[in-house]
Amino acid sequence: MAVSFKRDGIEQSGHSIDPIGAFSCVLRHRQLLDQLVRRDILGRYRGSFMGLLWSFVQPLLMLAIYTVVFGYFLKARWAGTSSSLEFSLVLFSGLILFNFLTECLSRAPAIILANPNYVRKIVFPLEILPWVTVGAALFHTSLSLVAWMVFDLLVHHSLHWTLIYLPLLLFPLMLVAVGLCWFLSATGVYIRDVGQVVGLVVQALMFLSPLFYPVKDVPPRFQKILMANPLSFVIEQARRIMVQGQSPDFRGLAVYWLASAAVAWLGYMWFQHARDGFADVL
Repeated sequence: MAVSFKRDGIEQSGHSIDPIGAFSCVLRHRQLLDQLVRRDILGRYRGSFMGLLWSFVQPLLMLAIYTVVFGYFLKARWAGTSSSLEFSLVLFSGLILFNFLTECLSRAPAIILANPNYVRKIVFPLEILPWVTVGAALFHTSLSLVAWMVFDLLVHHSLHWTLIYLPLLLFPLMLVAVGLCWFLSATGVYIRDVGQVVGLVVQALMFLSPLFYPVKDVPPRFQKILMANPLSFVIEQARRIMVQGQSPDFRGLAVYWLASAAVAWLGYMWFQHARDGFADVL
């Protein structure tokens, strides 16, 4: 479905808000998207001595820091774990997903602002720019997962077969991320304070997500509020898959998939309605 409007007495065609279009744009422009994601990843490490190797070394260093600080200094333990190494595995399994979403949120308000030249090119598909951010974040998330699996092999000498369910968690979280990126990137063009607000939200999410505690340890009256956080369900399910070796909650996963698709479509609609004014503001 396309929308139309009139400006200065001349009818102009708008942009499709068809929910299928929100995802088909990835297939239509997959070669361009691949090039932009590669450039984004490589550009982040351009000029550094270790280059792309940092994307793998960094999660390993963070995992080592969590092990030392929480395991040896604070003597933190998770229910069902018996060592600081196991606690680090539990903590890092949630932080991987947290870092993925918060990386997307932190960069989202500046996606369009950082690419004004693309806005002035009528033929350029602006709607794929949030996908570029999500794709780059997914690359770093994949390397973090590899680092986690290497560490798990060192601790337990084996991996749970239930790791095959991880894509069922990552894909809907990607939809949530791209939906929020569409919304925040479009809003950030008109309201420059969005970036500052998102920074505060990201800090709050660190403590409002079940990273350092399980949801069941929260008072019952606050559990429903906590589960409204888009990260809470996937973090709990990630621990279930990665650490406990159990299958995910498929019924809850089905609801999460539907909700994430709705978030993605709503963000896409907002982006498509707002994009015609980008050139005037920039």
